[in-house]
Amino acid sequence: MSAEGRRRALRLLGALAVTGAAAPATWLGGRAAAQGYAGLGADAEGYSQVVEGRRFAFPRDRGPHPDFRIEWWYLTANLSDAAGRAFGVQWTLFRQAVSPDPGLDGWASPQIWMGHAALTSADRHLTAEKFGRGGVGQAGAVAQPYRAWIDDWRMESLGEGFSPLRLRAGGRGFSYDLGLRAEGPEVLQGRAGYSVKSERGQASYYYSAPFLRASGELRLGGERVEVSGPAWLDREWSSQPLEADQPGWDWFSVHLEGGDKLMLYRMRRVGARPYLSAAWIRPDGAIERLDPAEVALAPAAEAEVAGRMIPLEWTVEIPSRGLALIVEPLNRAAWMDMSFPYWEGPIRVEGSRAGVGYMELTGY
Repeated sequence: MSAEGRRRALRLLGALAVTGAAAPATWLGGRAAAQGYAGLGADAEGYSQVVEGRRFAFPRDRGPHPDFRIEWWYLTANLSDAAGRAFGVQWTLFRQAVSPDPGLDGWASPQIWMGHAALTSADRHLTAEKFGRGGVGQAGAVAQPYRAWIDDWRMESLGEGFSPLRLRAGGRGFSYDLGLRAEGPEVLQGRAGYSVKSERGQASYYYSAPFLRASGELRLGGERVEVSGPAWLDREWSSQPLEADQPGWDWFSVHLEGGDKLMLYRMRRVGARPYLSAAWIRPDGAIERLDPAEVALAPAAEAEVAGRMIPLEWTVEIPSRGLALIVEPLNRAAWMDMSFPYWEGPIRVEGSRAGVGYMELTGY
């Protein structure tokens, strides 16, 4: 995209900064804007609203929901090579509507798309970003056969079903080409897919595919590396999920030894306690929403990254599960220094259970 085209995209996006995720002061991550975190507190009149009790249906809900204002496809993978070296891969596709009329097509389409890709090792963190228009084939998503793309970055099914998948993306100095296979079901987060973001009822629709197994090739500089490991796909959409006094969030997905999964996030509030949400996912795919009163999530140590202090070490305690974890990043410098900055990278988990996962810190 040309410099002028990029400026137009940025104006249309309203200045995106990140879930869990990512963008400048008005879309997904970065510092709070006057109209709310990443602009998500802005007026959502005319867009479809999130209401409890919606029935999810697949494959339909793997595709886009253009009548809602914002949406994302968010894939992370914790990988290792034959020598045991650890790597992390992130691929995120964001959709934002700039008007509430989903019926427009072609160049009149109100859908703007943004893609983020990253490859992280213990000593390197490489990133890339793309912008695209909906309605003209440059970016989009299809429910069946499953496909989500922006330019030549693609996550797509290799058959008529959801799995197996192929994921391809890259940027300067890196690329990845991974196969993904589902080894368990998709699960509905929150209350049957209704995910609350504040005490005042802001919410999104949210489900995950946390049982993906990835394998394939990374290119890091001139090195090509065969890797494999667990992966996690999150899908979320809404029209106004945050309050104006919520400057950002701290989000974690964890693959624990033994096959259990843990998802938790806290939505920070100015002058008040964060809003906490957590879910325990058993190896068979059964998911249990945890009472926030039984979960203690707290920063343990900060570090300076990109000129700002960020909590990069955390503790997680869930006494009812006998869980006491210490969370540390693989690479402290995993700053997504793009148009919309945030911290995003793979984590190591130690304590009462070992594991790996991903951490996303926005609004710092």
